[in-house]
Amino acid sequence: MKNLKIRLPMYFIGLFIMTIGISLSVKSDLGVSPVSSIPYTITCVWGIEMGKATILFHCALVVIQIIILRRSFKIKNLLQVAVGIVFGYFTTFCNYCVSFLPSTDNLIIRLIMTLASAVLVALGIFLYVPADIMPLAGEGTMQAVSDITGVEFSKVKIAFDVTMVAISLTVCLIAIHSMGSVGAGTIISSLLVGLILGFITKLLGKYRDRLLK
Repeated sequence: MKNLKIRLPMYFIGLFIMTIGISLSVKSDLGVSPVSSIPYTITCVWGIEMGKATILFHCALVVIQIIILRRSFKIKNLLQVAVGIVFGYFTTFCNYCVSFLPSTDNLIIRLIMTLASAVLVALGIFLYVPADIMPLAGEGTMQAVSDITGVEFSKVKIAFDVTMVAISLTVCLIAIHSMGSVGAGTIISSLLVGLILGFITKLLGKYRDRLLK
């Protein structure tokens, strides 16, 4: 792989920026992004720290990939567990840092946090995905489903996000009688992250790709 000295830092910086965005969405208390809804639901319902819940979720997704792909599962994809552990520790650290921000009932400030979260998640994806080191377990699972079913990855992603939100909402309503991890911020994130990612890519994509060549 070319330019590993560039790709590795870009990969981990992208993951870290994503977790800052996720932590801001948690702090906003308006609902987290679909891919983070299950870990945050685990936190809300069972009280497991979100970083640890994230690690458990990623491990479960790797198991699902093994079940789906069977003999087609590549041993190297077990590294998704290691990436999930790093992502989980990033989540713990970022949640700790964001905890120092004052809590507020001001809807405008909470919306600003949600919008900032969407920007940071998009920026993280912009950096981490093209580095092409190892996908997070969520993307790995989506790709596995796409490979087995022949359905386009983009359509699988939509179905995956909807499923994660539906499971989170159902569990929270039953267990804690509230929407928990799902809210207006979840919808905002679903709509805006892709748009922001497209804008950032048009603006800075050529400079990023030049570094990766």
